[in-house]
Amino acid sequence: MKNKAVFTVFEHQTLKVGDKVNDVIFLEKHLKALVKYYGNGLSYFDLVHKGVKFCHFVGVIKINDITIEILPKVDKGSEKAEWRKLLIDMLRVVGAFNIAAPSTSSLSLKNNFILDLYFELFLKEVEYLVHLGLIKQYRQQDSNQKVLKGKLQLSKHLRKNIVHKEQFFVNHTVYDVQHKVHQLLYKTLRLIYDTSSNPLIEGKVKQLLFYFPQMPDIKVRDTEFQRIIINRKLKNYEQALDIAQLLLLNYHPDLAKGENDVLALMFNMNDLWERFVCVTLQRKLKDYNVKGQVNKLFWKGQKNGQSYMRPDILLEHKSKNLRVVLDTKWKHIEKATPNSNDLRQLYAYSHFFNADKVALVYPGNIDLNSGYYQEGNKECAIIQIRCSSNINTFIESILTNLNCWLPKLNHQN
Repeated sequence: MKNKAVFTVFEHQTLKVGDKVNDVIFLEKHLKALVKYYGNGLSYFDLVHKGVKFCHFVGVIKINDITIEILPKVDKGSEKAEWRKLLIDMLRVVGAFNIAAPSTSSLSLKNNFILDLYFELFLKEVEYLVHLGLIKQYRQQDSNQKVLKGKLQLSKHLRKNIVHKEQFFVNHTVYDVQHKVHQLLYKTLRLIYDTSSNPLIEGKVKQLLFYFPQMPDIKVRDTEFQRIIINRKLKNYEQALDIAQLLLLNYHPDLAKGENDVLALMFNMNDLWERFVCVTLQRKLKDYNVKGQVNKLFWKGQKNGQSYMRPDILLEHKSKNLRVVLDTKWKHIEKATPNSNDLRQLYAYSHFFNADKVALVYPGNIDLNSGYYQEGNKECAIIQIRCSSNINTFIESILTNLNCWLPKLNHQN
């Protein structure tokens, strides 16, 4: 039976050899697998003595028989289940879990681990495709045939059919379901079956594999997905292929022993927080155009080289000459005075983008005196958003805090 041990930690916490959960120990072999994974240049964690210290990336890392779940956290309160729920809902808001398609309408997105959610989402998509009927495509195949069709492969024909004179080894066109797209889906199904420790998911994979013929094992690179052209016939396959690409390209098998395969789905929490605030404002504000990551040329060399300024979020009033810059920071602050480098960054934004108001936007559950300084008519403030495991309350908190700062900032219901 597959081990179901899940080590749940928070960002910036440490996991060391000897740590235990449900009588399962984090062993030296698990650390070695992470060390090898770290050698790929990935920065999801730092190496410490007999362990790893996670940084601002959250998500899940699967190492063969154990799963490490890394959750966000900005204060000392709240339970792990609440932060897991908040992370999943934030990912859903920014589009990491696209549930608009009819095939994904029954997903239980709030009650599972992140990895299981992606597995379930993929299986729902494949189930939907099977219900519609797997499409056929033309492909080239080398094989022995009893009649001469296609192009005779002379060297292979002489080698393979020196006894069987009645056969021809040819390269010919086949029209069936064993094409590249289905090979990728089949490989993803096999990956999920080998990786998942959820019996419900394993059972669903077995059912879906029944609809696929035996497929050759293929090496998967990013180019395999880039070559696929999403035409009218493949439109329904788009989401399944997106998830297959996410899973297959983040899977790092242990080719030496096959004991410490690593599958990692990690998200930069700073980027997620920025995107979450931006998407919330884009959906809710009606008086402002909300833009994320706006580039503006700041410096250009006489011969070559150039530098840009890029604020996180830019708000421009649709009818009034009012411009606001927001700089999001996923970190906990305990005093009303932010980092001086952050303030200098906002000062540059306020002048270069001619912004009337600028603000640092933090998460947190501690009420602060959101002080501000004024320079003429320009204003710089701290806005702290109270976290909540209820995503609607969290979103409303963003809007309420901005409304307090900008009284005329109306939003849609």
